[in-house]
Amino acid sequence: MLPSLAGPSSEAAGNGLDVSVIVVTYQSEGFIGRCLRSIEEHAGAAHAGTTTTEIVVVDNGSSDGTLDEARAGSATASLLPQGVNRGFAAATNVGAAQAHGAYLLLLNPDAELLPDALPSLLAYLQAHPETAAVGPRLVYPDGTPQDSAFTYPSLLMTWLEFFPRPGRLLHTRINGRLSSRDGRAISIVHPLGACMLIRRTAWDDVGPLDEGFFLYCEEVDWCVRARKRGWDIAHVPSATAIHHEGRSAATARSASLVRLYASRKRLHRKHRGWLFQGLATFITTFGLTRERSRLRRRRDEGHSAPIDTDARIEGIERVLQRRP
Repeated sequence: MLPSLAGPSSEAAGNGLDVSVIVVTYQSEGFIGRCLRSIEEHAGAAHAGTTTTEIVVVDNGSSDGTLDEARAGSATASLLPQGVNRGFAAATNVGAAQAHGAYLLLLNPDAELLPDALPSLLAYLQAHPETAAVGPRLVYPDGTPQDSAFTYPSLLMTWLEFFPRPGRLLHTRINGRLSSRDGRAISIVHPLGACMLIRRTAWDDVGPLDEGFFLYCEEVDWCVRARKRGWDIAHVPSATAIHHEGRSAATARSASLVRLYASRKRLHRKHRGWLFQGLATFITTFGLTRERSRLRRRRDEGHSAPIDTDARIEGIERVLQRRP
């Protein structure tokens, strides 16, 4: 349990614990240590008072040195090895069931808290009882801003994923990207799940993550469900976290691609009608078929290509053939 310097929670859990940080790992040896050290160093240091924080690491059957690195990164973290990879949503639910905090911070192992992150997120939730969850501003390790606040994934967003022209639209609301013009918090549909602080009472009201999502879109689904129950979701730009985008999925490119599109299909099936679903499937199939042809042509012509080109082609073929 970590002492920190943020103000005391107005929703203290039965045992007085304020925040439970839940980190789900899988083959995360290369970055879990930095993640946990950032929690140890920055979990709440901002202003007078005391917040109690626990760390819960749920490992999805890693075969590398993830658990050893986790032990080295935090002497106080509770480690929950699962022995098998059940997916991000299921592992998060395991962590939430074991957690004792009045707030749950879902943090990717390839993310790192900066000093202002948790105090700002926590302060916002304490001041806005109608808000179920909040996300911070995310940046890359070099400080470059990263998209971190979104609308529901629209058909236009699906189109722009495959046909990103004109480029000036990619980081705008037209492509589902939201931002605060004046630095104040804004209402959104969902933050990027790499870092999301959830009110425990909202978690209990909305329910756990849908374990039908193995990887990707589980935070989108949860936030949509929360909004349907009358809760707000917010982006708090005064809070900042580092996110090494894509590091968690880099260990299995082909499988990750398959899971991405399977999750999107499940998301739309839950929250959109048959016409939307059909158009989304058409755009995705058309775009992936075109991308597969482009990658094959460049590979066959001997052009230099990313080292994961073959894995991406394999993943696209599995998606198009609807194979798991």
